[in-house]
Amino acid sequence: MTHTYNITGMTCNNCITKAKSQLLKMGEVTAAEVQLTSPQATITMRKHIPLAELQSELNHAGNYIITDSNGGMNNGDITNETSWINTYKPILIIGAYITGVTLFIELRGVFSWESWMRNFMSGFFLVFSFFKLLDIKGFAQNYSSYDIIAKNWQGWGYVYAFIELVLGVAFLVNFNPFITNAVTFVIMSISIIGVLQSVINKRKIQCACLGSVFNLPMSTITIIEDALMIIMSGWMLLQFI
Repeated sequence: MTHTYNITGMTCNNCITKAKSQLLKMGEVTAAEVQLTSPQATITMRKHIPLAELQSELNHAGNYIITDSNGGMNNGDITNETSWINTYKPILIIGAYITGVTLFIELRGVFSWESWMRNFMSGFFLVFSFFKLLDIKGFAQNYSSYDIIAKNWQGWGYVYAFIELVLGVAFLVNFNPFITNAVTFVIMSISIIGVLQSVINKRKIQCACLGSVFNLPMSTITIIEDALMIIMSGWMLLQFI
């Protein structure tokens, strides 16, 4: 079931990130869309959650007050397939865009898997770091909810966004392939640990892969992203053995 609510007290994107992240921590909440315009929150839940419980949870995020909006119920059923596509549309489009552009670059000459992977990884890191840097504070806060390093030091989220940017440039200019791929392999291997823990434990939290710009729930899609970078960088490292 889906309900809509008004939330007072939110003034910026950081408020949106905090409120949404807190709501997604509730076990019965399967999805949450939060914005500054009314209705500020659209929450999908397995079963009805009393308003008092939602308010109690939001108290942990800040001085926000949640109230019903138009009785709280949205009309219209959406199939699981449509819902999945709508939820992950941004990342699916980005993935297709990067894949298409890098394949086009290779098809203009003699196709090389190694060259394609290098260009794909460059595009991946440059695009994903761009969205993180749009609201780096929001990204760092979301990232700290599941990453094993950022949980203990939120500053790691700020560092990580720039590491991705540097890796994107390094792959683009083909800077010292061994070092670039080794760093990628280590960084992404560490990153995937928190992702795996969250998915296995079925935590309902926001994935920070595209920063706080899009509301992407943590799922196997996130595992695939990190695993793809690990596999590609690992394969290229093997070429040096």
